[in-house]
Amino acid sequence: MYQRILLATDGSELSQKAAASAIELAALCGAELVAVTVVPRYPQSYFEGSVALPAEEMIAVEKQWENQGQALVDAVKKAAADKGVTAKSITLKSDVVSDSLITAANKHQCDLIVMASHGRKGIQRLLLGSETQHVLTHTGIPVLVIR
Repeated sequence: MYQRILLATDGSELSQKAAASAIELAALCGAELVAVTVVPRYPQSYFEGSVALPAEEMIAVEKQWENQGQALVDAVKKAAADKGVTAKSITLKSDVVSDSLITAANKHQCDLIVMASHGRKGIQRLLLGSETQHVLTHTGIPVLVIR
């Protein structure tokens, strides 16, 4: 059915549930898993929410975020291996999560995207938007949303 499944993870409880589901589905289908997390870049200006830091400290903060992201996807890769599923772990750096996920899914020729829905409602959803909703509306690849 599916040959390669992209799993979007951010380490939240709901995305851990999505990871477990993606691993089980990959095992059932004999599919490869591509675990992806997207880490932000450090804000560069006051208007982006930045606190003025020397360049070397900004680099250190970004590296820490990248290491934490890599640890997340490496844990998914290990959990997949424990279930007999071949997996890749990828950490991307971007401020636009949904576009990065879509690009990664296309680049790695994934035929399914699995991701969590964080269930924002009301004004919070209006103001913050939904990465899941953006992926759903901007890709031609099937998306499995875990709630």
